[in-house]
Amino acid sequence: MFKKFSFEDVSAQNQVKASVQRKIRQSIAEEYPGLEPVLDDILPKKSPLIVAKCQNHLNLVLVNNVPLFFSVRDGPYMPTLRLLHQYPNIMKKLQVDRGAIRFVLSGANIMCPGLTSPGGALDEEVEAESPVAVMAEGKQHALAIGFTKMSAKDIKAINKGIGVDNLHYLNDGLWKMERLD
Repeated sequence: MFKKFSFEDVSAQNQVKASVQRKIRQSIAEEYPGLEPVLDDILPKKSPLIVAKCQNHLNLVLVNNVPLFFSVRDGPYMPTLRLLHQYPNIMKKLQVDRGAIRFVLSGANIMCPGLTSPGGALDEEVEAESPVAVMAEGKQHALAIGFTKMSAKDIKAINKGIGVDNLHYLNDGLWKMERLD
């Protein structure tokens, strides 16, 4: 999704009204209960919240020109990897084995066998159609953020096909864009 993402992909930037800002904060708080104590630090109520509309029905939530969250169409807001590295325990995690790392870093979707092999790990509570952090065997930080195609139980039972859609990964266009000026 963000493979060739650049400043040119941003079509409009709008400072949102207070009511829209509250709605965004509320949906982020509901999706990520672990962020509740630090939500005021991440999305301060007094600083302007900007939503940048991009190609492919993508919205970026910016504070002080720093992208913090993104959403596709009307889907849930997902943190950028930079934010996830600051607050690593806000999302449910799935782990891929060592063999899948280079494919994930080139933008490939995460296949079920990469999650169920000896190096992989599944959180049994992960449901279908939910945002997850993709960890790598032996690494401390997440290497991608994705959207599950099926639940963890189905991934374990079926063990073939795409388990997680890779939306944002290390060194893609959004990662390289530290600020949107």
